[in-house]
Amino acid sequence: MVDLLRIETFLHAAENLNFSEAARILHLSQPTVSHHIKTLEKDLGVELFERQGGAIKLSDAGKLMVPWARRVMRDLIEMQEMMESLKEGMAGNLQIACSTTAGKYVLPHLAARFSIRHPNVHTKLLRCTPASVVMNLIEGDANLGVVSYEIPGKEIELQEFFQDWITVIVPKNHPFVSRENIMPEELLNESIIMREETSGTRKIVLSELAKHDISLDDLDNFMEVGNAEAIVRTVAAGYGISFVSKLAAACAIERGNVIAVPVEGISLVRTIYMVRKRLKVSHRPADAFWGFVHDPSNKDLIELASRGDLNYTIRDM
Repeated sequence: MVDLLRIETFLHAAENLNFSEAARILHLSQPTVSHHIKTLEKDLGVELFERQGGAIKLSDAGKLMVPWARRVMRDLIEMQEMMESLKEGMAGNLQIACSTTAGKYVLPHLAARFSIRHPNVHTKLLRCTPASVVMNLIEGDANLGVVSYEIPGKEIELQEFFQDWITVIVPKNHPFVSRENIMPEELLNESIIMREETSGTRKIVLSELAKHDISLDDLDNFMEVGNAEAIVRTVAAGYGISFVSKLAAACAIERGNVIAVPVEGISLVRTIYMVRKRLKVSHRPADAFWGFVHDPSNKDLIELASRGDLNYTIRDM
């Protein structure tokens, strides 16, 4: 019979290609890890690793084994969580994948409040690309996700989380600072710092600018940065202007490092969604968090987030 601990040991060794790292993760000695792997190979009648001096790599059998081992471990965790959910009180693990800048500002506060209410639920927030959020849900690596776009299909369920405002920010000494607002065509004369191509912020910005006959090719796309916080710092340093979630820029705006400038005729607001995979067997911590999002006790948090004021006032909450 194949032992579950040996499967788990194999999986960590396969993912790290290092027996010592697998031993560290599992709090075992390296000889014990080596013994588990050799015993598993003997039970299966195949070699799972190719040993080359001090290095290892997966054999063909090992490569086939990895996805199967992942499924086994996920099913084991799900079974344990179902059993825990039958006990009195809420317990288990909750993993939430988040791809949006705005979500990363709101989600930790909400998760902290949830943990206070349910101290026996271990909540883990996963930072993901937009595409990998859905993949994590489908493959069972996350129970919930946060995205900035609607996901089609019957397999995924979604609910509105909050409204995210995207604003133009400029350096504190920029000529736009003295203006009440600017016209869309004035953006053509500016060095624009854009998010990466897969960014939800970038997509909504380009979609809105297209309504004013402005395309990406028309802009001076000075540089692309894959992180909203880095963009805010780059703008504050005077290298250009940008579009960012107001939540990401809130602290810098409050300190006067950057200035938010309205653009005439452009409304940049997007809905942030919470999503989950439709399951035959419910996951109790995920179900609880799903409802907790719009619990009356969190009305203040959601309203602040939707105004982009979260970073201003969260210290006083």
